[in-house]
Amino acid sequence: MTLNSDRLILHCDLNNFYASVECVKRPEWKSIPLAVAGNPEKRHGVILAKNEIAKQSGIKTGDTIWQAQQKNPDLKCVAPHFSDYMRYSNQVFEIYTRFTSQVEPFGPDECWLDVTASTNLFGTGRQIADKIRETVKSETGLTLSAGVSFNKVFAKMASDLRKPDATTVITRVNYRKILWTLPVSDMLMVGRRTTVKLNKLNIFTVGDLANASRAMLKSHFGIIGEKLHDYANGDDVEPVREYVQGREEKSVGHGMTATRDLTTYSDAEALITYLCDKIAHRMRKNGLRGCGVALGLRSFELKHITRQMPLNSPTYASADIRAAAIELLHSNWNEDIPLRTITVSVFDVSRSGAVQLSLFDTVKSHKAESLEKAIDKIRTKYGEDAIYRAGIPGSDFIYDKNDDEDFLPFKR
Repeated sequence: MTLNSDRLILHCDLNNFYASVECVKRPEWKSIPLAVAGNPEKRHGVILAKNEIAKQSGIKTGDTIWQAQQKNPDLKCVAPHFSDYMRYSNQVFEIYTRFTSQVEPFGPDECWLDVTASTNLFGTGRQIADKIRETVKSETGLTLSAGVSFNKVFAKMASDLRKPDATTVITRVNYRKILWTLPVSDMLMVGRRTTVKLNKLNIFTVGDLANASRAMLKSHFGIIGEKLHDYANGDDVEPVREYVQGREEKSVGHGMTATRDLTTYSDAEALITYLCDKIAHRMRKNGLRGCGVALGLRSFELKHITRQMPLNSPTYASADIRAAAIELLHSNWNEDIPLRTITVSVFDVSRSGAVQLSLFDTVKSHKAESLEKAIDKIRTKYGEDAIYRAGIPGSDFIYDKNDDEDFLPFKR
């Protein structure tokens, strides 16, 4: 089947990733209801993944452990082993790069691939997707669902339609018939509260969203409303970025799972301020500057996105990092989707002496960095709690830890 487009995009989603890895390690677990769950003594006491048998009992990702065990008393819960998941994730992503260099992660278990230039070598989109599924299964024991389409959003929706271990193709010819009949909640970036608001506007399906007034959607949802309208009409033109193995080794980042879900921009901005302050301090301490900022958002439903943008000049000032992260926040999130975890990272990092500031940014950057160096001195002399950024005191969802518990286990 040939897509009527100059782009050919795949979305590959490993099925029940954490649980599947555990079952590959312990094959005897494949025949019992199994779930990977966080520590019940902390806020992470929820189901992170489940196998197909557990799924048939109605157990869902995001259920608390006690809720899941009520649904199936025989459920076996195991602690996550992130180092194993990272190893399998890297192995699968290495397979993807055999087919194209344009591989964009959407978390550890799913990604987009632009295989437009790969058809002469590997065949049609469906043939490429099937070959990837076969290779991943034979080399790792894991299965995945693949979506094939002419943009990233429709490719992801396609991969969600048939699970596990299947390929679904969405073309410019059939997308209205297949996707427009789906509930609007199936759209990327549409959470529960957004669904309620859309329903109040008589928008119940993806087709309703596509045919709604763009101006009306913008008035109710801002730039997110315009994006949703574009997505529903197949007008997503966002490219798939190049995959760089080991990108995290050239970045400095910090993430935190809040003690409660974040539902307002002010709360999210406060946590971003806290994270940027930590990151900038570590960069100054190690003499590093960065050229770009990435923001990772994980919702209460454990869905994860990462967006990034370049900076005008290399910096280690938290104000510059914060400004970029907040711009990414407002461009990619609305308050209807509660957030559980936020991660900020600065990439393209190099030693301060190895970069050159532009003439126009020198004075501004010098003032910002001088101020933050003064803050460092105060904290060194009087302690970390001696001075805070505005908005952080009184934020009941921020807690301080010095270990790796709050770092997302996967960063690319």
